[in-house]
Amino acid sequence: MLTNNKHKLSCKVWIEYKDKPVIGKGGAEILEALEKENSISRAAETLGMSYRYVWNYIQDIQKTLDQSIVETYKGGKSGGGGAKLTDLGRSLLAEYKQVQSYMDKVLLSSGSLEVKNVKLSARNRFKGKVVSVEKGVITAKVKVEIKMPVTVTAVITKDAVEDLDIKVGDEVEAIVKSTEVMIAK
Repeated sequence: MLTNNKHKLSCKVWIEYKDKPVIGKGGAEILEALEKENSISRAAETLGMSYRYVWNYIQDIQKTLDQSIVETYKGGKSGGGGAKLTDLGRSLLAEYKQVQSYMDKVLLSSGSLEVKNVKLSARNRFKGKVVSVEKGVITAKVKVEIKMPVTVTAVITKDAVEDLDIKVGDEVEAIVKSTEVMIAK
């Protein structure tokens, strides 16, 4: 978005764990390529990076999280080995993409999002009660029972759960925008 044809709003998004960076734009591209190619070497080739760089990047993430984000497997005599993202790896990539998408929308919007009053352009909002909160290392799963009665599940960051102080029994709104479900309190 240009303002007065002089300035462009932009931001960089990355995910941290215990004050250490885990994944940013480059890391998300690596995980996305690995998910598509099912191979570290093919992902590296697709991205124009060395295998060693991609391997070391993955190892750094796993060391920071102290958990695996990629599962590798060996092939037989005719090859067939490869790699795939673990559930944590897929969750990490999805969380990054969700946050980046949100920030892109905020930067491009012309006032459709007013953070202080939680006014959103999304119109698919459902009031409900939190029936469970499962906190993971990076993300949290919040189940909301909608008054219809229907239960909606939103996967949001653990920090968001803590910032909003979401607890079982809280009255919240499930806000559906495209394929995402956000939580407002």
